[in-house]
Amino acid sequence: MGKPVDVLVVLSGCGVNDGAEIHEATLALLAFAQRGARVTIAAPDIMQRRVFDHFKGQEVADEKRSVLAESGRIARGNIKDLATLDAANFDGVFLPGGFGAALNLSDLALAGADIKLEPVLGDFLLKAYKAKKVLGAVCIAPPILAKVLADAGVKGAKLTIGNDPGTAQAIEALGQKHVECKGDSCVVDVEHRVVTAPAYMLAADIAELFKGIDAAVAEFLALIP
Repeated sequence: MGKPVDVLVVLSGCGVNDGAEIHEATLALLAFAQRGARVTIAAPDIMQRRVFDHFKGQEVADEKRSVLAESGRIARGNIKDLATLDAANFDGVFLPGGFGAALNLSDLALAGADIKLEPVLGDFLLKAYKAKKVLGAVCIAPPILAKVLADAGVKGAKLTIGNDPGTAQAIEALGQKHVECKGDSCVVDVEHRVVTAPAYMLAADIAELFKGIDAAVAEFLALIP
C-alpha cells in the first residue's frame, strides 16, 4: 500500500441487536486509522426493521429509528448518506456486523439463503465489485457479500462466518464456499478480492475480537493495488 487508500465503512445502525456491532465498527475504524487509510462512514437512509432495548434485552414496540441517524452515533456525526456516494471514489468497502446487517442492510434474519439486500447497498456493492474494489465483511455480514457475488455471476468465492452451520449453509446456497475460521483470524479470497472474518460470531471477548478485526483489515488493505 504505497499511497493513502480510501475505504468506505458501511454501518447498519448502532447496537448489536438492531444495528451495527459497536465494538466491531470501532475496532475496524481503529485498525484502518493505524494503517493510514482514509475512511468515510456511511449508512443507507432507511428506518430500522426493529428497535431493541439493550438494557432490558427485549424489542421495543411502536418505536422507529433511522439507520442513518443511529449510525451517526458511531461516526460522531461525520456520517454520509450511502445514496450520495459513488463506488468509484473508494478503493474498498468494509461491513462490520451486528444484527442490523441481517435486518436493515438485508433481510438475512428473515429469509436466509433467499436474502435480499437493501437496494442502495446492493447496487453500491455490485458496482464496487465490478469495478474491482476490495470488499470486506465480518460477523453476520458476509452473506451480504455472498449475495453480491452471486448477483455478479461468481461461484465458489471463499467466505467465512466462523462455524455457524445455518449461516454457512446460506453462504453455500448462494453458490459460495464457506471456510471455517477461528475468532481471531480471517479468510481471504485473493481472486475475488474479498476478506471476511467471524468477529463476534466466535470471538470470546474484545481482545480476541480485535485480533480478528485487525487481521481482516490488514489483509483487506493488502489486496488494494
